[in-house]
Amino acid sequence: MPLPDRIVIASRKSRLALWQTEHVRDLVMRAHPSVAVAILALSTRGDEILDRSLAKIGGKGLFVKELEAALADGRADIAVHSAKDVPVALDPAFELAAILEREDPRDAFVSNAHAGLAELPRGALVGTSSLRREAQLRSRYPGLDVRPLRGNVETRLAKLDRGDYAAIVLAVAGLKRLGLGGRIRAVIDPEVSLPAVGQGALAIESRTGRPDLRELLAPLHHRATAACVHAERAVSLALGGSCQVPLGAYAEIAHGSMRLRGVVASPDGARVVRGEVRGGPEGPERAGEALAAELRSRGAAEILAALQ
Repeated sequence: MPLPDRIVIASRKSRLALWQTEHVRDLVMRAHPSVAVAILALSTRGDEILDRSLAKIGGKGLFVKELEAALADGRADIAVHSAKDVPVALDPAFELAAILEREDPRDAFVSNAHAGLAELPRGALVGTSSLRREAQLRSRYPGLDVRPLRGNVETRLAKLDRGDYAAIVLAVAGLKRLGLGGRIRAVIDPEVSLPAVGQGALAIESRTGRPDLRELLAPLHHRATAACVHAERAVSLALGGSCQVPLGAYAEIAHGSMRLRGVVASPDGARVVRGEVRGGPEGPERAGEALAAELRSRGAAEILAALQ
């Protein structure tokens, strides 16, 4: 199948999003030197509305709608996303054409005065952009004052540096990609804060029915990461996951076996349900559905019903 001579990549305008898109551009050009690649930078509602939490304004899908519109009307051929920002119930008009090898998926503790969560004094103000982190931190450290923190990575770090927060929690991957790994005081163990679905992985979206783009992107696709991400997405899809649900899912593959962990919590952290399944990576969606069923049986159904 002939490959396209030129492609356009849609991207958000944030520094991190552009880094991710430029990274994909460079990988495509390295794999296909004859293909010209351009970037279309767009502003999204998720980037523009910063005074309310994502859960209250429609969820992470606000980061992808404008990019999908560019795919739909032909202004762009592919879009680059953080996999954790892609809604698990994807519009059938679009598909994930490739998923790149994962960076560290864990959460990072960032502070100018404290070495870790356990070192924070009672009542210390901790900022984070995710309900998932909020709920898990409130459960494990009930003496902390955990509050929402919106904005891009640089904005959140600036709020920490001017003293608005004693500490903030960000994704390890984003800090590393921006060359800010030195700001990480501690990496948070998944047993304390289980990562978000797809965290640390980059997903490339295209219109459905573009086998030429799948072939173009095949050298970038990482099968093990894709299996993990699809398993995690299946957990969230089966549980009706969204930004309104404090939910984490994290899959790892070692020695040919997948370990898939999940957590569902009430926003205040008062109720936390955890579960785990193991299986082969060849059936990631089945593993995700099995874990979702286990979580429901352990009490996640009641938590989810209360959030409706």
